Amino acid sequence: MNIEPFGVELWMNEFETKCKFNLAETCVESITVEQLLQIAGQSNDSIKDLLSLKLTYGAIEGSDRLRQAIASLYAKQTVGNTLVTHGTIGANSLVHQTLVSRGDKVVAVVPTYQQHYSIPSSIGADVHPLRLTAENDFLPDLNKLKEITTADTKLIALTNPNNPTGSLIKHEMLEEIASIAREADAWLLCDEVYRGIDQQGSGTTASIADVYEKGISTASMSKAFSLAGLRLGWITAPETVIEAVMIHRDYNTISVGMIDDHLACIALENKEKILERSRKITRTNVGILSEWVEAEPSISWVQPQSGTTCLLKYELDLPSRELCIDLLQQTGVMFTPGSALDMEGHVRVGFGNGTKALTEGLKLVSKFLKDKQSS
Repeated sequence: MNIEPFGVELWMNEFETKCKFNLAETCVESITVEQLLQIAGQSNDSIKDLLSLKLTYGAIEGSDRLRQAIASLYAKQTVGNTLVTHGTIGANSLVHQTLVSRGDKVVAVVPTYQQHYSIPSSIGADVHPLRLTAENDFLPDLNKLKEITTADTKLIALTNPNNPTGSLIKHEMLEEIASIAREADAWLLCDEVYRGIDQQGSGTTASIADVYEKGISTASMSKAFSLAGLRLGWITAPETVIEAVMIHRDYNTISVGMIDDHLACIALENKEKILERSRKITRTNVGILSEWVEAEPSISWVQPQSGTTCLLKYELDLPSRELCIDLLQQTGVMFTPGSALDMEGHVRVGFGNGTKALTEGLKLVSKFLKDKQSS
């Protein structure tokens, strides 16, 4: 199977350990095991619960305790609709491999996480991109979506909240997208790994799994829950999809680690406390980033409504990869070049890390931009 190199992951692998201020990071600032126990109101002695765990494969689909905790994130889902995976990246891969065959028509809303168009393409699917634009606040044009979603469309794939733009499809628009998918009898895969950290209101918008009877939600402990090191995600979908995915999953997963399962249970059983922390960080940092963008004459954006990432458009005669490498070498600040996301002329910035790192990093970027403009 031939597949396109994964642009974002290649960039992160090459430079993530070489920066001082990682403003390419997409997770809300990670927490330690000790911090997790403190958030859960447990003493460090409770870590002794791990000592009695016999490190077998454990429950193949994920423990009942964990799947119940995952189901509680949704309005209509149950343990039977939930399957644990190795991160959202494993969840997305399994869904595409299970539902998409050679010759199938797939609609991918882009820019997005590259899995959602490169995996179907590698399978031999006919992939139709629907490009988001700044003029439309990086939200899908529903007329165009309806135009390209036809009776032979097998799957529509999108990310909500969107990576890399930070746009948010709210409940009402999700219902409209579901209606378009329903008319075509298409599956609707929504990568919801950033769900739970909206900038306004309760912080959590509706899931496609609750909105549409053929909706599939993928997510994980990585972004909003600050626990990427667990490498634990899930699929929430109709039971027929879960059953079909299990066939593929047997070939590449078997089960997730029992320690990861245990710690994820603790986190999800205290989800509101963790998400409250995440929202405080992201909402504070968007305010700082907004003031910075307003003060930079060469930078413009569509302000993110959710998630931990945004796109900055820059007015410099420089390819984005060259700009990001120069920035890293001269300041220690790491952005992600738009070229890795098929969005040349932009950079992706992550604002989920600590506020101090963001503030100090942006000061260095300001000096860098000023020097570039004067030269």
